[in-house]
Amino acid sequence: MKRLYILVLILSTACYQSEDLSVHVNDSGSAPQTALDIYIQEHFTDRYGMAIRYRFVDRFVKPGERVAPPKLSVVRPMLDFIDEFWIAPFLEVTNGKVFFENHVPAEIVFLGGLIYNNDGTVTLGTADAGAQITFTNVNAIDLNDLEWRDQQLHTVYHEFAHIVHQRYKLPAAFETIAASGYTSAGSWFNLTDTQAIERGFVSPYATSSPNEDFAETVAFYLFYTDFFEDFINQESDCQSANCENLNAGKALIQKKLSAISEHYKKVTGIDLDDLRAAVQAKL
Repeated sequence: MKRLYILVLILSTACYQSEDLSVHVNDSGSAPQTALDIYIQEHFTDRYGMAIRYRFVDRFVKPGERVAPPKLSVVRPMLDFIDEFWIAPFLEVTNGKVFFENHVPAEIVFLGGLIYNNDGTVTLGTADAGAQITFTNVNAIDLNDLEWRDQQLHTVYHEFAHIVHQRYKLPAAFETIAASGYTSAGSWFNLTDTQAIERGFVSPYATSSPNEDFAETVAFYLFYTDFFEDFINQESDCQSANCENLNAGKALIQKKLSAISEHYKKVTGIDLDDLRAAVQAKL
């Protein structure tokens, strides 16, 4: 099975627990206007209401956590990256522009390195109740590094998907599709990729809660090129229990994807198949 995340047991996309959408976003303070700041103001703040934070790093991490700030030289390339791979696909699909403009987080934070957690996992990115998305490891930007690229896409599609269930709830009975497969926030990383699929989940992290399951399924569907090969397509002529278990798990993932796609169409007006096609065309 081809997978992109060799270190999946220690890499996670961590999200804040708050479901409160009325999060106040404080300004980082004024700073001299540079050409970069003017570009951000015109292309992101004025256009979408997004503030891009690449200064004052300590304010954006928890006490005791330390992360290097982004290098100034990577900020503009990172802006171009999110513009091409996150914003543009939404603008290209029916109702995507309206949805994006009405749901885009007010604050985008760039951190230079990764955030390492006490449990051995690594935080790839965070989202604060729909008000903020944080990208980590931006100093390592390299579009030819597929692991880096897909880590960032995983982060942003996962976190942006949270906004959908925060505002419009999960699809009806979504949490019952693979109810027995959920673990907990503190034990999901004990599973292998294969064990997660057998339970009906696209990743071990997806087993930590229905909300994370929803976001992980959306994210993998959008950015993971081999999604159907690895998560949906059934193995024919199974000759082992492992094969049968994988087929059963894939059937559950298919059921979840159908529920999510119907939900997206109903509450956002976006066809996830079209959005995936727009994303995949850029990869």
